[in-house]
Amino acid sequence: MTANPHTGSDFDDFLKEENLYEDCNAIAIKRVLARQLSEEMKRLSLTKTEMAARMQTSRTQLDRLLDPEKTGVSLDTIQRAASVLGRQLRIELL
Repeated sequence: MTANPHTGSDFDDFLKEENLYEDCNAIAIKRVLARQLSEEMKRLSLTKTEMAARMQTSRTQLDRLLDPEKTGVSLDTIQRAASVLGRQLRIELL
């Protein structure tokens, strides 16, 4: 019986070996961001139409921002959303 080469490794190691880590990580970050923005909009009773108007963007652009699967959103868009919600955006490299 041969030893399992994955014994002792974690899921991140597996994703890296399969070249999936970056995509999965981006989607995970976007899901958290989309949830936080949606929850804050709900707390402030802001509709998507109101939010888009305050951000000076289209409703379609806001839908892309709130879609957890769409990771191609600009920092400018995220910053404007945070500002409209009275929040700060903090990004750091680890």
